[in-house]
Amino acid sequence: MNISVTIDEVGNKVMPDAGEAGRASKRIVVTYGFWIFLLSDVVMFSALFASYAVLERAVAGGPAGDALFNQVSVAIETACLLASSYTCGLMSQAIGSRRRIATYFFAALTFALGAAFLNLEIHEFVAMIARGATPERSAFLSAFFTLVGCHGLHVTVGLVWLVVMMVQVAVKGFRPNVERRLLCFALFWHTLDIVWVWLFTVVYLMEIRP
Repeated sequence: MNISVTIDEVGNKVMPDAGEAGRASKRIVVTYGFWIFLLSDVVMFSALFASYAVLERAVAGGPAGDALFNQVSVAIETACLLASSYTCGLMSQAIGSRRRIATYFFAALTFALGAAFLNLEIHEFVAMIARGATPERSAFLSAFFTLVGCHGLHVTVGLVWLVVMMVQVAVKGFRPNVERRLLCFALFWHTLDIVWVWLFTVVYLMEIRP
């Protein structure tokens, strides 16, 4: 960004006011806006966590979490998502060093692990609904499906976003705007991983506490 400097009557340099210095660069605006988006997402999940904590025991005579959750399946889900966060980090390193094949490879691994996580989560929902544990059965189940389902929806959006970004890399290469979008994706994906760790702890692990 170029900033013009004027000279006053006695020869001193005069810097322009902040409003005259011009707009911030697109990179700064996008980065700032995306961090606001991520923080708003965290606030939303915090509200959902609070709702779940309040309604956790409001089963209305229906099944509770300890009777519904498959801890083995959830552990595999967690391993898949944690591994996908690691491969996403490797993808970011490949992007930084302009290695296109490595970028595609680690992006494919990230997608496969994310899709495996999503597939297991959908199977969990289907199995619960088949047993009559639907969202309208109790306040607990409404809170559960809203919290976990919202995270699953974010993962779905992330997978679509990753495919779109790989198409852009194939067409445009490692242009600055493409790299910026890939960085935003990586931040988004790692945030989902952090949210899941909290979700796994609060929703699933606390159900097996003595």
